Amino acid sequence: MTRHLAAGDPAPDFTLDDSDGRTVSLADYAGSHVIVYFYPKAATPGCTTEACDFRDSLSSLQSSGYGVLGVSPDEPAAIRDFAAAEELTFPLLSDPEHAAARAYGSFGEKMIRDRTVEGTLRSTFVVDPDGRLSYVEYDVDAEGHVARLRESLGT
Repeated sequence: MTRHLAAGDPAPDFTLDDSDGRTVSLADYAGSHVIVYFYPKAATPGCTTEACDFRDSLSSLQSSGYGVLGVSPDEPAAIRDFAAAEELTFPLLSDPEHAAARAYGSFGEKMIRDRTVEGTLRSTFVVDPDGRLSYVEYDVDAEGHVARLRESLGT
């Protein structure tokens, strides 16, 4: 069982490739607020809903001082296609070995069509400028997620 994190915990650092194969680390965002959300698979209905919701709210989030990083187990080519198809304007990161997902407690068993499988679990974290988690949500419902998050953040 993967350990869940809580608000106040240090945010686990990670270094992953983005959709263009560039290396991105959480450390690149030191001193800033950043929303890190994990999603199971690019271009699936729930993940598309959530990503487009972040896209549509990005201006408001950024004007309130928040960056956004999406993380999935998809390879860079798949997330590049997803970002292009949905006109996503924030970084999507590839975590094919599930290292970041495991560090955040966002990897485990889930039900898909009456089957139990292991994979990335939909979850969201807000990292404060000091590198600590100020917001943690597991078992995220993609529909309306960003509006609920913005309400929690007061943006």
